Amino acid sequence: MAGQGCGARRSATACLLALLLALVGLVGCGTGTRPADTAAREIQGLLDRHARALLDRDRPGYLAAVDPAYAPTALTVFRRLATVPVDGWTYRLTGIDRTAPDRVTVRAELGYRLKGHDKRPVTGDRVLNLTERDGRWYVTGDRPAQGAPRHLWEQGDVAAVRGARSLVLGVGQKPERLREIAAAADRAVPAVSAAWPADWAREVVVLVPGSLEGMGELLGAPGTSYRGIAAVTTGETRGGADAPADRVIVNPEAYGVLGAFGRQLVLTHETVHVATRADTTPSTPVWLSEGFADWVAYRDAGRTPAQAAPELGRAVRAGELPAQLPEDPDFAFGGDAEALARAYEGGWLACALIADRWGEAGLTDFYRAVGAHPGREGAVEKALQEVLDTTPGEFTADWRAYLRERLG
Repeated sequence: MAGQGCGARRSATACLLALLLALVGLVGCGTGTRPADTAAREIQGLLDRHARALLDRDRPGYLAAVDPAYAPTALTVFRRLATVPVDGWTYRLTGIDRTAPDRVTVRAELGYRLKGHDKRPVTGDRVLNLTERDGRWYVTGDRPAQGAPRHLWEQGDVAAVRGARSLVLGVGQKPERLREIAAAADRAVPAVSAAWPADWAREVVVLVPGSLEGMGELLGAPGTSYRGIAAVTTGETRGGADAPADRVIVNPEAYGVLGAFGRQLVLTHETVHVATRADTTPSTPVWLSEGFADWVAYRDAGRTPAQAAPELGRAVRAGELPAQLPEDPDFAFGGDAEALARAYEGGWLACALIADRWGEAGLTDFYRAVGAHPGREGAVEKALQEVLDTTPGEFTADWRAYLRERLG
């Protein structure tokens, strides 16, 4: 109603105070709830103790933060993590919503590290439910935020296999399959280091879920998006040595139907993404990142271009020579499988052309120069000029001629 606002007889200070009190959602008036900053401190302290108990394998301390009704679920996670070499586990509170006088929904960033593998935490958004009894908070639920990935240990019991240069974590997999994957990853690491001599961890972590659907959960996407894709590598394309660690995630269905050569090719390709992560940024086009990974994987494989690029070869022989290098959308999963194959094959042959004409050092220098550019626009053009002394038009023409020569 008129006349109930901040009128002329009320001071500006009083109006500002009233506005601030209205904006602080957790400051109750006669409700018995505590101020937001107090609740936040208490909840953060609870989550810190909960995380410390998990790392220390302190079962009573871990359960001290958990509501009895949620204890069986929490203990399942506690038990499954016993086989996972975790040496870092933290919650960073990002938001609190009070849903009742004694209940809150908490938004937090969970970060964890694997011992001997991760320099920085792998992070993901979580939603936790808490209830208050007798002045103390207890966790009653913990789940991924909407669109955020699940963790492998939320899918089932985790088996761990350590290789000489790898760690393989699997759910619902036979031990011999995990050992075979670890052996392939161990072979991939020196093969990648020979082609990419830059400093990198020289080890790889591989996650093997029990199904295609499980793979999708680890990636925060529908599993059907990755049907037919044998593996993917997660990671942040922001560049820098301090980027969070990558994970190679295997699709057990697609990977399982490959022969020994195909499985090794997949693990080597994905290991390239791990090795090059610090130099792969938003400036790097997909044709270069995926093409380089395939170039390394095929480097000593003894396969001819016709054998390694069958889809693109059919197109070239049919007179359907691509007019330009593949664009980022051409690499999208879930679409035309043959078009996707042609995109990968085109990127690989672009990198093969650079290695053949300018040398392997020229290819790696070009890769780094593109990633070091401050933005996507102009990144390839500048690197072509400064590293390879050519132009986009000339390079595209050379690439098309290379396709005719190798695939025609």
